[in-house]
Amino acid sequence: MLFFFVIFTVTLCIFMSMQSLLTPKRTKGRWVSLDNFFYLICLYATILIAFGLIYIILDLNGHVVLIDETSYGGINFLDRLASGFYFSAVTLFSLGYGDVIPVGLGRMVAVVEALIGYVIPTAFVARVVFNIDNKNDQ
Repeated sequence: MLFFFVIFTVTLCIFMSMQSLLTPKRTKGRWVSLDNFFYLICLYATILIAFGLIYIILDLNGHVVLIDETSYGGINFLDRLASGFYFSAVTLFSLGYGDVIPVGLGRMVAVVEALIGYVIPTAFVARVVFNIDNKNDQ
């Protein structure tokens, strides 16, 4: 039961951070600003940590989701945690290097994370441009 609650909570955090990107007046009406930069960093950090936790939680529940070049099942928890966050970061910012491979349910989670990683910059730029156009119309 705790497993499903934690997965639900992490997923809710992902959706809430993505929703904040689409709400009006969240970004400043300039192309380049320190506020926009920090907002984007926080958004990426939230998504990265949340998906890293999903990989670790699934692994702790007995699902094999990642295969590392090293023997993933025989390493300690901190190494598994580092591998989960590393894979999350690489998947969010690119399609990966191939040194950590998703398997089973991890493949679907990785696809969703990669999709979010490609949608964030597009949505952010659209939001900033939309805010600038609205300010010019007023």
